[in-house]
Amino acid sequence: MKRLFTLWLIVIVLCSAPYAYTQSASGNSASAAGSSLAIPITAGATPLDLARTAFLAQGGEKFRALKNMVLIGSVDLYGPTSTQPIPGKFVIVMARERLRMEVNAPPVISFKQLYDGHNTYSSIPGAQLPTPNKFGLLVLANFDQPGYTVTAIPDKKKQRGFRISDAEGCSTDFYLDSTTGQVVSYFFQFGGYNFGVEHKKVKNVEGVLVPYRFSQRIELPQGAAFADFSVKEAKLNQQLGDDVFTVPD
Repeated sequence: MKRLFTLWLIVIVLCSAPYAYTQSASGNSASAAGSSLAIPITAGATPLDLARTAFLAQGGEKFRALKNMVLIGSVDLYGPTSTQPIPGKFVIVMARERLRMEVNAPPVISFKQLYDGHNTYSSIPGAQLPTPNKFGLLVLANFDQPGYTVTAIPDKKKQRGFRISDAEGCSTDFYLDSTTGQVVSYFFQFGGYNFGVEHKKVKNVEGVLVPYRFSQRIELPQGAAFADFSVKEAKLNQQLGDDVFTVPD
C-alpha cells in the first residue's frame, strides 16, 4: 500500500506539474487570460470550438510558448478513508520533456526523479514513469497539432466537455466553464487508474491563466486518495544548466 501511495503521489505531481506557470504575483482574481472568448460557447459549439476556446482562455500562444519553469510549494496528502492530511513539500524543475522533481512528505515519502529527455532516474526502484507531456493540461497546447484529435464527451451540468487524444492513444478529458471558457477540471487514465484534477484558485499572470491551488484525486481499490497542492514560489523561462537534469550513471 505504501508503494502504491508513493507511486500515486509521483504520478499526480508529474502530470500536474507543467500547469502551475507563474512568477511571483499578487491578486486572487480568476479572470480568463484573454479579454473575451474568441468563440462563444453555444449549444452548437463543436468539440474543436471548445478546445480552441479553452486554449485561448488559458493564454493561447503565450501558454504554448513557455519554455521552462521552477516550482516550489506544499502539498497535503490524504490516503483512502483518511481525514488527516500528511503535509509535504515539493520542488519541480521542468523544461519541455526534461524534468527534475523532489518530493518530501515524511514519513510517507522522500523521492527524487530525473528525466533528461531520453533516460529516467528514480530514487524509488520500479517507479519509472512516462515523459511528462502525455497527460493533463499541457495536452491542451497541442489540440490543433498533427497527431492529435479532439472528440466529444458528455457535458457535466453547466460544464462543457471534450477529449484530446494523441496518436498513441493517450487522452485527457477536459471540462470548462461555459461562461469564461476556463478549464475547471480534467481527467485521464494511467497505469489502470483514474485520475482527476480540479482547479480551486487561479490567477492571470502575464497573460497566462495559472492554477495556484488545485486538488488531485485517484481511484484506488481501497478508495479514493487526494492531494491538495499550493504553489508558494515559482519562476518561468529561466536560464537552466544542463546538469539540472543529468541522470546518474
